[in-house]
Amino acid sequence: MQVRMHLREMGSWGSLGVNKPLGSALDPTQKLPKTPEPSFDKLYIMLQTVTLYPLRFETIFKEKLWGGQKIKTMLNKDFGTLANCGETWEISGVDGNISVVREGNLAGKTLVELIQEFKGDLLGKQVYERFGEEFPLLVKFIDANDDLSIQVHPDDELAKERHDSFGKTEMWYIFQADEGSKLIAGFNQPVDKASYQQHFEEGKLMDILNQEAVNADDVYFLPAGRVHTIGKGLLLAEIQQTSDITYRIYDFDRRDSEGNLRELHVEQALDAIDYNHYPEYKTAYDHAPEQGVNLVSCPYFVTNRLNFSEPSTRDYSALDSFVIYVCVEGSLTLKFEEGSVEIAKGDAYLLPATIDSVELIPHESYKMLEAWVPAPTDE
Repeated sequence: MQVRMHLREMGSWGSLGVNKPLGSALDPTQKLPKTPEPSFDKLYIMLQTVTLYPLRFETIFKEKLWGGQKIKTMLNKDFGTLANCGETWEISGVDGNISVVREGNLAGKTLVELIQEFKGDLLGKQVYERFGEEFPLLVKFIDANDDLSIQVHPDDELAKERHDSFGKTEMWYIFQADEGSKLIAGFNQPVDKASYQQHFEEGKLMDILNQEAVNADDVYFLPAGRVHTIGKGLLLAEIQQTSDITYRIYDFDRRDSEGNLRELHVEQALDAIDYNHYPEYKTAYDHAPEQGVNLVSCPYFVTNRLNFSEPSTRDYSALDSFVIYVCVEGSLTLKFEEGSVEIAKGDAYLLPATIDSVELIPHESYKMLEAWVPAPTDE
C-alpha cells in the first residue's frame, strides 16, 4: 500500500535518518548528518496509519409497519421504546441517516467526516476517485414480521434522471427463516410490459411472480429492476448500493397506524422493471465449511462468505478498497497490526483500506460476509 511505502522511505527513526535499533549506543563525538524534517504530507500519513482501525458504528433503528422483534431477540440489539424494528442500518452514508463511529479514538465522528479526513486511506484510492465523499454501500439487517410490499428499484441511469441518486442493486443473506417462509424474486414466466400491466390491472399480479421457499443461509442477488419482496418470517442481512429509492407496486391493501393506505408508485415502476424471465433466482454456492466462497460479483460490490472453525488470514495488500465484515453466525477475534477487536453475530465492521491483512480467530466457529467495491478493471 502507498502508506506503508511512505513509512519505509522515512526509515525507522524518521527524521534522524538512521536505522540503529533502540538501545544502540551512538558515538557522542559523531556528528549526525543534518536531514530535512519530514514533510507535512508524510507526517499526516503517519498519523492516519496510527489512527485508522476496524470501525463499528452506532446502529440506526427503523420501526416499520411489518417489523418484528428478532433484531432484539436474535441479534441482541436493543431498539428501546420502538414498538418493533423492521430494519437496522449498520453502515450508512445516506443523507439523514449517516453512521456515527461507536468506539475508539474516532468515536462520535460521522462516516462523512471520516471520508473527508482520510479520503483514499479509508475508502481505497480507486473508490475515493470514483465516489468522492459519498460512501457507496449501505449495510442493513431486516426483520420481516409480515410481508413487505411488492417493489422494484431503479437502475443508475433512471435513478440519476429522476432522483439524482444511485440506483439500487442489492443482495440478501438469510440469517433465519420461520417454517414456511417465502419470498418473491422476478417472474415465473416470460412477460412484457403489456402483459405485466394486464395482470396488474386484473388483480392477477401474483400469478406471474416467482415465489420461493426460503431457508437459512440462502442467498439472493437482486439487480436493479428485479421485482421482489421479503416474505413474513425472514431475518436477513442486506448489502446494497447507497440508495433509498423504492417504487412500491402493491402493498396488500394495508393501512398504516393512522389508517391510511401507503403510497404506491405503479406508473414510476413501469420503466424500472426488468421484464425478463430467468431460470434461477437463488444464488448457488458451496456451503461446505472451512473456506471462503464467492456469493456475488457485480460492478457495485463483491461479497464472499467466510465459514471457519480454525484461524485464517485474509490478505488485502492487493485490494484498493475498504472491506466490510458482517457476522451472521458465531463469534471471533479479528487481529490486525495495531490491535484486535471482538466480533459477534449481528456485528458489522468497516475495515479501512490501509489495513493490509488480518487474522480471524474463531471462538468456536463463525460465518461472516466479506464485501468490498471492485475496481472497474476487476468487474
